[in-house]
Amino acid sequence: MSLLIPLYVHPAEDPGSWHRLVEAADRTYGVVLNPANGPGDVPDPAFASVACALRAAGARLLGYVDTDYGTRAAAEVAEDARRHREWYGADGCFLDRVSAAAAELAAYRAMVRALRRRGSATVVLNPGVHPAPGYARIADLLVTFEGPWPVYVSAFSRPDWTLRHRPERLCHLVYGVPEALAPLAVRTARERGAAVSGPVPGGLPNPWARLTPVLTGARS
Repeated sequence: MSLLIPLYVHPAEDPGSWHRLVEAADRTYGVVLNPANGPGDVPDPAFASVACALRAAGARLLGYVDTDYGTRAAAEVAEDARRHREWYGADGCFLDRVSAAAAELAAYRAMVRALRRRGSATVVLNPGVHPAPGYARIADLLVTFEGPWPVYVSAFSRPDWTLRHRPERLCHLVYGVPEALAPLAVRTARERGAAVSGPVPGGLPNPWARLTPVLTGARS
């Protein structure tokens, strides 16, 4: 199973979820670390501790970096990625609020190349929708859906260009999933061409404050 896990809750607030995540590290594609809507201004000892445990368990660590739909300076993005690497041992980065527009593709291509040169081995792009097709060629993993379960069930559509990419390169992040239906959400993502997923039961404003029940329930 390949699960992308954005767990946006402090380890001191919910140590149980982080402990379960460490125990299930082999079932994840990667874990997104997000101490302060990014790495923060100073290292957080609690996040450094769970990052160490996750690395020891074999998890891939991805530092959360907000790109503000292409309006944030590339130097600021690079600095956030550097802090994640140096403070938490991140293997790569999870670029959030990525533009879906073709006009921004060249800027994101340059940004990703610079991140790779500086040591980001894995780069995940999250536009949360199907972007212009070129984005799939610059990302190791592209999140083409982020939204609530009812919308995912009733209004999801898949453009033809996604058929040209391996399912392992595409991801769907669905929130508001009833706990009993989380395995179904994983299977649905696979059927829709995304081998990586991360269904959670939580809702807005922070759906990712809860760990996916797939990690604690039956294997799909």
